[in-house]
Amino acid sequence: MQRIAIIGTGNISHNHIQGYLEFPDRSQIVALVDIYPEKAEEKKKHYGLVNAKIYSNHQDILNDPSIDVFDICTPPYVHAAISIDALNAGKHVLCEKPMAASLQECDAMINAAKSSGKTLSIIAQNRFTDAFWRLKKVLESNQIGKICHAQVDSFWWRGTWEKEGGGCTLNHAVHHIDAIQWMLGFPTEVVAITTNVSHDNAEVEDLSAAIFKYDTGALTQLTASVVHHGEDQKIVIQGEKARISAPWDKFASIAAPNGFPIEARDTSLENQLEDSYQTIPRLNWTLHTGQIDNFLHALQTGTAPLVDGPQGKRSLELITAIYKSAITRSIVSLPISASDPYYQTGGLVKMAPHFFEKSASVENFANEDAIPLGKDMDKGA
Repeated sequence: MQRIAIIGTGNISHNHIQGYLEFPDRSQIVALVDIYPEKAEEKKKHYGLVNAKIYSNHQDILNDPSIDVFDICTPPYVHAAISIDALNAGKHVLCEKPMAASLQECDAMINAAKSSGKTLSIIAQNRFTDAFWRLKKVLESNQIGKICHAQVDSFWWRGTWEKEGGGCTLNHAVHHIDAIQWMLGFPTEVVAITTNVSHDNAEVEDLSAAIFKYDTGALTQLTASVVHHGEDQKIVIQGEKARISAPWDKFASIAAPNGFPIEARDTSLENQLEDSYQTIPRLNWTLHTGQIDNFLHALQTGTAPLVDGPQGKRSLELITAIYKSAITRSIVSLPISASDPYYQTGGLVKMAPHFFEKSASVENFANEDAIPLGKDMDKGA
């Protein structure tokens, strides 16, 4: 039985609390921590967490032997400090995305996990969707041949550099960026451009376009946006033999002797791909609940979770490369070295452009359930 402290009880904590409540024989929420204790009280009442104690500071429970896990749902700029405190105090950590505010902080978290021997896992809940899980399994079958190109659209409709660490590229596209590097591996080069076209109360970008290049020569084209009506979100992967995508679809062309496609399609390969996709078992648990299941299993068995510290760092490293490329108007080689100013804590914030100056904000956000988390990409499965 893992005894859980939820650190930060804003909107995203709903998903975490609901996840743990699915596994009452494996976990129990024993503490709720928030600088606004009334938020913690509301969660306690809403979910009937009668045995959970309320705290206003995570440091008050670092040495509490009745707590095994810090589940961190705070804003990103304090992820590293709280995670490192918890790991050094002998607690396991499950931390929301993005992992931290800099690559330097990511490495500090990873090192704290290594030195403490405790488990660090970073939320990447889209890996635990049938759409992405089954797409990756079909990719691994190699039925579409060598990967040539991927298109990733992270379109949304709705911060500051200091507290959020970036705009739509960081706070919205992070899950799609994680998913594509999970499926295709880590690229060697990144080139990007960012802009703000529609939000004059935001310092940060509301639209970005990036290209990742891999050592195989393949390219990924990624667009992150909070200006797209309809919020279409997809991943399309082009192989030598066929195209597959999430939401699920497949298309296999047949080439004429001159190389151009003929009207008929390779229905035999398309049927094989459909059979492969449909025979992959659906996940028992999805999204945050699926990742919490994986995290609890890792603690129980002493194995690594699917998304550990180094995996969590990878998505932030790609995001950092996107920002560096856009700001410096250059091609960025990966990995980013520890001597790079963009690796350092505060480096990006210091060099980032302010598209506009933020003139209004909400300090203690109310009506939190109104924030959407995106569309279901399993449609058509």
